[in-house]
Amino acid sequence: MKDYLDELEAEAIYILREVAGQFDRPALLFSGGKDSICLVHLALKAFRPGKFPFPLVHVDTGHNFREALDFRDALAKELGEQLIVRNVEDTIAKNKLQDAKGKFPSRNALQTYTLLDVIEEFEFDACIGGARRDEEKARAKERVFSVRDEFGQWDPKLQRPELWSIYNGRIDKGENVRVFPISNWTELDVWNYIKRENIQLPEIYFTHERECVVTEHGQLMANNEFLNLDETDQVVTKKVRYRTVGDMTCTAAVESEAYTVDDIIAEISDAKISERGATRMDDRISEAAMEDRKKGGYF
Repeated sequence: MKDYLDELEAEAIYILREVAGQFDRPALLFSGGKDSICLVHLALKAFRPGKFPFPLVHVDTGHNFREALDFRDALAKELGEQLIVRNVEDTIAKNKLQDAKGKFPSRNALQTYTLLDVIEEFEFDACIGGARRDEEKARAKERVFSVRDEFGQWDPKLQRPELWSIYNGRIDKGENVRVFPISNWTELDVWNYIKRENIQLPEIYFTHERECVVTEHGQLMANNEFLNLDETDQVVTKKVRYRTVGDMTCTAAVESEAYTVDDIIAEISDAKISERGATRMDDRISEAAMEDRKKGGYF
C-alpha cells in the first residue's frame, strides 16, 4: 500500500522524466546539501541503469562549508556522473564586481551572475533545483516549471498554470526554465524520506561541537576566516547542527542534541520556525529579500 512518501517520490520522478523529455540541455544544481542529495537519489531511481540525462552543476561561492563540498565531490565520483563547478571568485574578477562588505559578507547576490554565466556557457535550457515551497514565501509563489526570461529574471505575475500536473516546458530562444521536483515536499518530508531510503548526508547536519559567533539576533554563525569580526564579538563553543547548508557567512547553526536521523525528525516536528527563517541571515535583509533575488535571476 502506498504512503504519502511514495506519492511524493512518484511525482518527483515524473517531473525529472518530464525534464529529460522536454528539454535539450538540462542540468541538476547540486551543492552537497540535503535537498540536492535527495534529488540525486531520485534521479537514480528515474534513470538507472542508464546515465543521468544531465550533468550536476554547482556554483561555488568560495564561502561553502568544506563538509558539503567534500560530500559533493565524493558522491559525483562514486556515481560516475559529470560534475561542473563554476566559482563566484572568477566572476568577481572577470566582471570587476564588488565583493560583499560587512561583518557577515554574503555572496548570495553575486552567485546569480555566475549561475547566469554557466547557463549561457553550456546553453542549459532547464536547471533542476531542490527548492521547496515551505522554505520561504517567495518560493511558495513559484510553479514547478518556472520560466525565466533571456536575462534570467522571474516575473511572479507571469506564470503558467499546471493543472492536472501537466507541465509546459515550451520556451523561446534565450529563455530557460527552473524546475523544482520536490516543491511539494516539506523539511519533515525530506527527513522522513532520508530515513526511509537510508540516504547518506554530510556530518554537518548532525550535532557536533563548533566554535560559533553570536550575532545581535542571537544566531550562531560558524567562526571562519570570511567573517569580519571585532573585539566585542562573542565567540563560543556550542553543540550545534545545520538545518540548511548555505554559505558560512549567512547560514546559522542551531543548538541541538540531534545525533541521528530519528533525533532530527523529532526536533523538526517540534520546530515553530522554518529552516530558512531560523538560520538564513540573507533573508532578513527585507520582507521581500528572496523575491527580489529571484526576480534578478537567483535560483
